[in-house]
Amino acid sequence: MLESVADRRAATLERVPHWTPRCLHMLLDEAAREFGARPYVVTDDATQSYSDIAARSKAVAGGLLACGVKPGDHVAVIMANFAEFVVLKYAISRVGAVCVPINFLNRRDEIGYVLTQSDAAYLVTMDRFRGLDYLTALDELAPGWDVQGGGSDFPQLRQVIVMPTGDGPSASDATLFSALESDHPPFDGISDPDPQSVSDIIYTSGTTGSPKGVLMTHEMLLRAAFGSVYARAFDDGWRVTFSLPMYHVYGYVEGMLTVPFVGGVIVPQLAFDPVATLDAIDRHKADDVLLVPTMTVALLDVLRKAPRALSSLRAVISSGQRSPAWIWEDIDRLLTPQEVTTGYGMTEVTATMAMTRPEDPKSRRTSTNGRMRDVGPAGDPATGRLTEFRITDPDTGKALPDGEVGEIMARGLCVTAGYYNKPDETKAAFDADGWLHTGDLGKFDGDGYMLLVGRLKETYRCGGEQVMPTEIEDLLVTHPSVLQAHVVPVPDDRMGETGAAFVVLRDAPAVTPDALTAFCMDRLARFKVPKYMLPISADDLPTTPSGRARKFLLSKRAIADLGLSEQ
Repeated sequence: MLESVADRRAATLERVPHWTPRCLHMLLDEAAREFGARPYVVTDDATQSYSDIAARSKAVAGGLLACGVKPGDHVAVIMANFAEFVVLKYAISRVGAVCVPINFLNRRDEIGYVLTQSDAAYLVTMDRFRGLDYLTALDELAPGWDVQGGGSDFPQLRQVIVMPTGDGPSASDATLFSALESDHPPFDGISDPDPQSVSDIIYTSGTTGSPKGVLMTHEMLLRAAFGSVYARAFDDGWRVTFSLPMYHVYGYVEGMLTVPFVGGVIVPQLAFDPVATLDAIDRHKADDVLLVPTMTVALLDVLRKAPRALSSLRAVISSGQRSPAWIWEDIDRLLTPQEVTTGYGMTEVTATMAMTRPEDPKSRRTSTNGRMRDVGPAGDPATGRLTEFRITDPDTGKALPDGEVGEIMARGLCVTAGYYNKPDETKAAFDADGWLHTGDLGKFDGDGYMLLVGRLKETYRCGGEQVMPTEIEDLLVTHPSVLQAHVVPVPDDRMGETGAAFVVLRDAPAVTPDALTAFCMDRLARFKVPKYMLPISADDLPTTPSGRARKFLLSKRAIADLGLSEQ
């Protein structure tokens, strides 16, 4: 075990002295050759080595081929952090297909939208998970799906494959995931894999009308993953635990795809529970834990009540949403890691691209969101970076000097080419010089560290999950009592941010705020449901001359009316 950050980085460079383009399954196969017997995926129930995962992924790839999956086909996946998720991701890569991971918290209509918009030809889904019944949702979306695929309702969807979770009876006629793995010859991979081809289409949000599928290539994902290994100085055999879902770039890139570079271990959890997370760190001797501040706060609450030593824990990353100012001191005091980092990123730039360094003074994480990552050989030879950020005037597009606030723009190897099947949104996302509009406001200090100060766009993150207010507004106005709806973010100690919905109500039929909350709960993933329903008259709405609600004023009003403190 190497204690020095510099020594660990040097060891990584010895192992990977130059960058070699590869597809996802090629990285796994390299790791299986070098670290074959070492554990890769560890849960409380089982330990699977690199050789195990590689062999299983080849078996499942053979099953996918037998089902008719061809290179370029889109395979949608609804699956929690089971080992089978890891196996399936690599199997999809082997056959040259494209994975479309779907948020498993999505409800029926949200799932239906992604299946249609992504042109999914196959779906691999759990039957049930955490109270959600995906097969019933499919029955309502595409009756007869278990024998005919999507039918006339989803003509692109050729087949559905089911992974029972043990929560109840499964569909008797459906193809089961276990059959993919056991009933067909294994398949190593297509003969001409292209690292620059699209590997994943990852959706940034999840109901009809607004979600966008971010195009991500094998190269983007693996360069970003190696960049994390190098920047955070993973040691040989580094062990990472997390409950962040692997359908999201955080758990996927920072967890699943990082450790193969150092023969390390992931300890994925199916759901977040603070006590279970602490237990996993202890039981599996984790070096590292991936958190969003919501999770961090929950861990700290438990440790205040019942302090415990976490002797193996060397590193904590807490990132992905706004953090209470006090959190950093308490991480040091209660979790006692040697290294703490935070950062800034988004799906469109392949997860975290700006980050504080493990060796930075504590003041950096309390006052900034980090600097451009040092990524070693994975960087662009011309810049040394995977992504560049600059600050521009939102009105003129001119670059601004250090210290001035403007929109954060991004360009580089790990910036997406655009959104699947959304040419207008793709065009609008980039300026004439190819810089991506992030919609976030920030500034640089004189040392190249960036501080987020707000946003141009209206999205916000609740518990690390991106929420698009227009999706919630579109739903609320379908309620017979709601005339208008305007959803704005407000600070929340546990979730970082949450939603406050200002609703203009009709005189009849009458409705209560609790009834509107229940209306949303039945139709949206839980993290999208506004915490506050605030009736308001149309005359009291602050509006622009064109009649649009001035949402930053609504946010200020909600904070004041609810007695919240601006973090």
